[in-house]
Amino acid sequence: MSMNTSLKSTALEPPKGAPWYRKLFTVYGMVVLTALLFVIFAIAAPGTFATLLNFQLLASSKSVLLILALAVTLPMVAGKIDLSIGYGVGLWQVMALLWQLQGLDYRLVILMCLAGGAVVGLVNALLIELAQVDAFIATLATAQVIYAITYWTTGGRQVTDNTGMRASAFDALATWTLGPIPGVFIIALVVAAVIWVILEFLPMGRYLYAVGANPKAAELTGVHRRRYIVGAMVASGVLTAVAGILLSSRQAGVAQANIGPEYLLPALAAAFLGSTTIKPGRVNALGTVLGVLIATIGISGLEQLLPGQFFLEPLFNGLTLVAAITIASLASRRRLGRADAPTTAPPQDSGAAHAPEGTGTAAPVSTTADARPAASASGETPTQ
Repeated sequence: MSMNTSLKSTALEPPKGAPWYRKLFTVYGMVVLTALLFVIFAIAAPGTFATLLNFQLLASSKSVLLILALAVTLPMVAGKIDLSIGYGVGLWQVMALLWQLQGLDYRLVILMCLAGGAVVGLVNALLIELAQVDAFIATLATAQVIYAITYWTTGGRQVTDNTGMRASAFDALATWTLGPIPGVFIIALVVAAVIWVILEFLPMGRYLYAVGANPKAAELTGVHRRRYIVGAMVASGVLTAVAGILLSSRQAGVAQANIGPEYLLPALAAAFLGSTTIKPGRVNALGTVLGVLIATIGISGLEQLLPGQFFLEPLFNGLTLVAAITIASLASRRRLGRADAPTTAPPQDSGAAHAPEGTGTAAPVSTTADARPAASASGETPTQ
């Protein structure tokens, strides 16, 4: 039996010989949709949407979301999910300011936040791997503990720097620019580029996809499954801390305990939506970036056309998440269908239609080795 385990083989990828337009809309359909939305909103709101000021505002405000979406992408590649990121970013944006108000140097504060994020990721990994708790339950539980710590630290009150004790260099993390491009957006793009290179070109990325696709098979081929799951969760925690630091630096000396959870759903929606494009059927960094982009364009355009309608953002995020999961579910069914397809021609009997004389045995049907649902955020196994 032929086993198709190439990284290039994905659940939604059209077969060889398919028409060009099918390949275009299957692989790059979300790119086309993003371009169409941009054109529509640019025409409908020419004075506000397609302007440099709007770009700068969106790039600056959505950079934290992009980093969080990338943070949730890494565990999803390994077949896990991290629901603690929204509450984690809330904790670290508070601590990044509070520790400075207590007299600590901002550089030490940044290191402490990054180390704290790594510890949270490690705790999640230990619960998942050692205690064998489901990732959904484990990270949901740690999220609530993090939320409690945030409220306990702040007393439920807003933290404000009224005396200017925070370092001006700390605020500069979010205010510097490179020409017209906000610096925080550049940081987010650098993070995305690094993750893209790791997932697409380095053995580490292929092993992560292998672990997410089939953990037992990955172990049989010599991949240390536990090591890569722990690494993915720790990296997610560190990226969450990065997002919290940048969020705190944007807020000009103000931090609130309830900020953070609202980032969770948009980040998940972007990652799931990204799994349906570029590399359809598996979570990927470029797809996640595109997921954030289409959400940003869609929400900004709708809010400019329908000002004051505050339900638009949660509605858009919810609908895109439902659409992404539906597409992933369809991909899962297709993949399972390929795996269950017969590998040899069925035996002929007298009641069946006979093949023309002189023909040989039918060639085996190639099947896909990875039959795990695409909605589990796993990828393809590397070529054996």
